Amino acid sequence: YIFLDEVQEIEEWEKWVRTQHELGRAKIIISGSNAKLLSRELATLLTGRHLDITVFPLSFKELLDFNNISIKNNSDLITNRIKINSLLNEYFEFGAFPEVILNNEKKQMLISYLDDLINKDLIRRFNIRKTETIKSLINFYLSSISTQTTFNSIKKHFGISENTIKKYSAYLQDIYLVFFVKRFSFKVKEQDKNPRKIYSIDTGLANTLGFRFSENKGRTAENIVFLKLAAKMHSDPFTEIYYWKDEKHREVDFIIKQGLDLKEAIQVCWNVDEPKTKKREVGNLLLGMESLGLDKGLIITEEYECVEEVGNKKIVHMPLYKWLLEEQ
Repeated sequence: YIFLDEVQEIEEWEKWVRTQHELGRAKIIISGSNAKLLSRELATLLTGRHLDITVFPLSFKELLDFNNISIKNNSDLITNRIKINSLLNEYFEFGAFPEVILNNEKKQMLISYLDDLINKDLIRRFNIRKTETIKSLINFYLSSISTQTTFNSIKKHFGISENTIKKYSAYLQDIYLVFFVKRFSFKVKEQDKNPRKIYSIDTGLANTLGFRFSENKGRTAENIVFLKLAAKMHSDPFTEIYYWKDEKHREVDFIIKQGLDLKEAIQVCWNVDEPKTKKREVGNLLLGMESLGLDKGLIITEEYECVEEVGNKKIVHMPLYKWLLEEQ
C-alpha cells in the first residue's frame, strides 16, 4: 500500500500513479485538502480507476469513540449522560479534528491549522495577491456561521468587486473551509439569486476567529447539524441540502432532497423553553412542510423531547446529542 498526501503539489503525479496501478505494483491511497484540483486530475487520467471519499472531521459518535464511550442502547445513553454533555460542550467549542481532540493545547493547534489552511492551501496554491482581503473574507464567513448573506452585500462591506468575492468564495469551498447552502426553489435561477447560508467545516475553527459559541449556541448547534447532513450528502450523490424561506421571511433551517423527492424538513431551535420561541419555530416548520408537501418535520433542541400532532402533520422534537448519535 502506498499513501500519497497532498500529491497534487508534484508535477505529473497522475502518470506515475497510473503506471503503478496498471502494473499492479501497489494499492494507492491519495489524499489532499483541495477538492477541485484532485477531482479534476483524477478525472482526466484515472477515469474508472478510482473511488472518491470525502473525509469530514469526526462525527460526534466518533468523538465519543475517541474517548472510549460506546453507545449501543438507551441504557448506555443514560449511564454516560454527564460525560456526553461534557464532550458535547467540547464539540461546540473546539470542533472535531482528531488531533485537536487528543491534544491538550487545543486552541493553539486550531490556530496553527487555520494558518496552514490560509497560507498553504489557499494563498500559495491559488497565487492570491490580495492576502489581507481574503483573510478579512475568511474572518467574515467564520464569524457569520448559520446566517444568510449575498455576494452583493459582501461587496459593499469590503469595497471590492462581486466577481472577486465569488472567486475567493469558490476557493474557500475548494479547500473545504466553508460551505454555502442555497434557498430552496424549483427554479435554479431563483436559487442562485437568493442569499446563501454560511457554514464552517469545523466549529473550533470558527471559534479561533472570535466567534463566541457560548453566546451563539443556537448558531453553533445549527452548524453542527449541517456537518452531519453534509457528510451524508458527500457520501450520497443524490442528496441535496437547502434552506426554505417564504416572502415574509419565515424560515426552515434545512430541507433535504433526495433525487427528485423532498424528504425532510429540519429546524434547529436550541432553547424552546420560551413559549413564544417554540410557537414561532413550530409555526415556521409547519408553513415550510405545507408549502413543500411534507407530513413530518423535526425540531432539534438542547434537551426538549416530545412528539406532537398538528392537524395531519407530525412534529418530532429531539435533543441534539440523540440526533447526532442516530444512524443515518
